[in-house]
Amino acid sequence: MPTTKSTNNESAMDAFEPYQEKKGEEYMNEKQQTHFKALLLAWKKELMEEVDKTVTHMKDDATNFPDPSDRASQEEGFALELRTRDRERKLIKKIDESIALMDSEEYGFCETCSVNIGIRRLEARPTATQCIDCKELDEEKEKTG
Repeated sequence: MPTTKSTNNESAMDAFEPYQEKKGEEYMNEKQQTHFKALLLAWKKELMEEVDKTVTHMKDDATNFPDPSDRASQEEGFALELRTRDRERKLIKKIDESIALMDSEEYGFCETCSVNIGIRRLEARPTATQCIDCKELDEEKEKTG
């Protein structure tokens, strides 16, 4: 199991020690998969807790202010919070897809060219589905496209 360090203001991603590859170690072996699965599950748990906090906050703080400015300000705050949660919902979906890739032994390999994505890239972005070269190519096509 990956080791974690913990302080109250850290996210799940920050709490994990980076995986230390050993020379000659097989890529995406059981130990690496265990590390990334724990990382993904902790990240998902953290995001789900944020969703719960938002629901509670919106229920508890929903006040019908008589002043239109106060009401508009509260609604704007809620709208911003909901947009953030929507982005997180999409991220949770990507996390679930990454876990499914792990279960089918495809996690860590580029969906475009099938090469290793790389441990360092996965540490930075555990939901990555492309190697850096293919991702850069896609981004370049997007810019010129």
